[in-house]
Amino acid sequence: MGNTSEAQILAFDRAGAGDQQSRDLREHLRMVEALLFASSEPVSERALADRLPDGIELDSLMRELQQAYSGRGINLAKIGNNWAFRTADDLGFLLQREAVETRKLSRAALEVMAIIAYHQPVIRAEIEEIRGVATSKGTLDVLMETGWVRMRGRRRSPGRPVTYGTTDDFLDHFGLEEMGDLPGLEELKGAGLLRSQVPVNFMVPEPSDSAELTEDEDPLMPADLEELGLLPPSGDEENP
Repeated sequence: MGNTSEAQILAFDRAGAGDQQSRDLREHLRMVEALLFASSEPVSERALADRLPDGIELDSLMRELQQAYSGRGINLAKIGNNWAFRTADDLGFLLQREAVETRKLSRAALEVMAIIAYHQPVIRAEIEEIRGVATSKGTLDVLMETGWVRMRGRRRSPGRPVTYGTTDDFLDHFGLEEMGDLPGLEELKGAGLLRSQVPVNFMVPEPSDSAELTEDEDPLMPADLEELGLLPPSGDEENP
């Protein structure tokens, strides 16, 4: 298996080498590499597929390119259904001087962030029930300003409360490919984030963040966005 992988990577590294299939593979890899390199944001699989020749097995191609970059200073990372080049984890210290100091989140914000990540889609009342204390709107606003939390929709329940979930920026920031990569019970205990002795029935939810709304969620409509302050009131629009 190692020889096959090396041969495929060789087709990527050496122009004109190999048979027609190898040359096609190399050309497709170059096309994907160019699309990702030119984008300042992670590129969705759909956007890649739209720009590549028909009939290409995108998943196989992306894994091949990921393997080609696995030992280099830049790695190819999957972020949800998006792909992007990222500095290798072990070389991050080289960029520390260039890093912009980010706003430190309060303990309350971190708790709310964790609850949203593990329990999404979740409403504010459920966050407060889990934490046992009230959650200010300001805390949720801060998390949305970071780009890690988004409003998903409205719950089909009295008052139609807003549901919250995480974003691909959350995955990107914490180096996760998908929400299922969040630590489970034993990992949290091993990291000292949970007491070694927890209640017998204690369970860590299995996190999931499907882009699809659940059966008890309605999409946010323009009127909802205006009410939530995400769009200016229609009456405030200037006449051309």
